[in-house]
Amino acid sequence: MRKPVGFSLVELMVVIAIIGILAAILLPALSRARESAKRSSCANNLRQLFLAFSMYLLENKDTYPAAQDPYRSGYWFWMGRGWRETMESYVPRGDENEAGVFLCPSDPRSEERFDNTSYAYSMTFYHSPEQIDAMTSVTDNYSNPVPTLPQQASQLQWPSKKILLGEWYANHAAFPNDKGWFGTTGKRLYMFADGHVEYLDATEILPANDGNPNPNITHNGIRGRDVP
Repeated sequence: MRKPVGFSLVELMVVIAIIGILAAILLPALSRARESAKRSSCANNLRQLFLAFSMYLLENKDTYPAAQDPYRSGYWFWMGRGWRETMESYVPRGDENEAGVFLCPSDPRSEERFDNTSYAYSMTFYHSPEQIDAMTSVTDNYSNPVPTLPQQASQLQWPSKKILLGEWYANHAAFPNDKGWFGTTGKRLYMFADGHVEYLDATEILPANDGNPNPNITHNGIRGRDVP
């Protein structure tokens, strides 16, 4: 007699178990691959923003952007939604529903809270080293504004070690209660003043004047360095 064609219950259960094991192995790998692609896209955003800053320097006597309004310069020009307005004409933009290079694809928090802008701009590029070294607390980033003193690129002593822009949140390994680059934890993409981009843990950033891995108030300002 011919054996009936088809799977027995045991064989079907074995197949399902194998599929489950393969899914458990492959899905995390696929998720990591997707996040790696988003991180590459975010790094490319920063590289395009470096080109925008380079064009700005060429048109402004080698001087970095700074807000003219004391409130914006002292409180939040370093936040993306502060400096973005100054730089928008220098960067490629998406359509009216897209944030273009200002938003990292792994950053829904900034999409919701910070006007579609993921990246912070170091205060050391629009305050003098003396002003920066007088800032010793996190609150100096958003209170007690001091006059803006835009810095020139010639002031840089460590362009490959001084952070110009960086992700505010640890977008590619997100965690609750992320305090941004003021915090002592998390891994972020940073763009340095020479244009290269690195993905660094907070522990790899040198302590700033406030004791935190904070590129806003780097010791010695624009003349200082954020990595060893």
